[in-house]
Amino acid sequence: MSKTIIITGCSSGIGAETARQLKAQGMTVVGFDLKKPEANVDVYIPMDLSDYSSIDKAVEALKIKGDALYNVAGVPPTLPTDIQIKVNFFGLRHFTNLMIPKLNSNASIINLASLAGANWLNNIDHINSLFAIENPDEAEQFLIENNLNDVATYAFSKEAVIAWSLKVSDKWKEKGITVKSVSPGPIKTPILKDFEATIVKKQVSLPEEYKGETRDIAAMLCFLCSDGGRWVNGTDILMDGGLKASRLKSSLFN
Repeated sequence: MSKTIIITGCSSGIGAETARQLKAQGMTVVGFDLKKPEANVDVYIPMDLSDYSSIDKAVEALKIKGDALYNVAGVPPTLPTDIQIKVNFFGLRHFTNLMIPKLNSNASIINLASLAGANWLNNIDHINSLFAIENPDEAEQFLIENNLNDVATYAFSKEAVIAWSLKVSDKWKEKGITVKSVSPGPIKTPILKDFEATIVKKQVSLPEEYKGETRDIAAMLCFLCSDGGRWVNGTDILMDGGLKASRLKSSLFN
């Protein structure tokens, strides 16, 4: 059955590949991004997730309803910390809240998080403090007070995405809306070099076999908006090709 799917970050990387796969399945794709996508989008609306006024204007411009919302857009840890937290969390949250009236009943919301956010449960107090902030301009001071540098801010922003997805998973249950997150490991996208220069550089070396393809993440995203994915709610799906397991097993097993 054809559906209308809304995607942020549709011009490159995982968002672009997801749009391509959805179009191949006969879906109507509405894309939001700073840069206009080259293909696979039926309706394009420009939007800057770091700017609430841009988000407000973009949502107002949308005149059709969607059956799923993919929050794929995000920025890497090479950008300033205030931009990271505004785009990766505050912009995502603001956009999603505004989009609820423009989603059909039984819609799916899928938020792209990251393996970098896997430690979210251990930071839940800080995350709850972040959730209490309504004005994104106050976030920079929060980051300074909590001594969050570039890499730590990126991880924290993705921890917040995972936690928020769980928190609101039943918020719109009267409309049958489900919310879940997907956490990729390193993926071969244009910004992989940014992660290799920051997060990966500060950890152990990253073997080539643990660098995933956009098509693999996109396939899961497409499944989650299908009828087969309707029972997935309030959880995070880790997709790292076994990278986390490879790092854990030596300390867990003889």
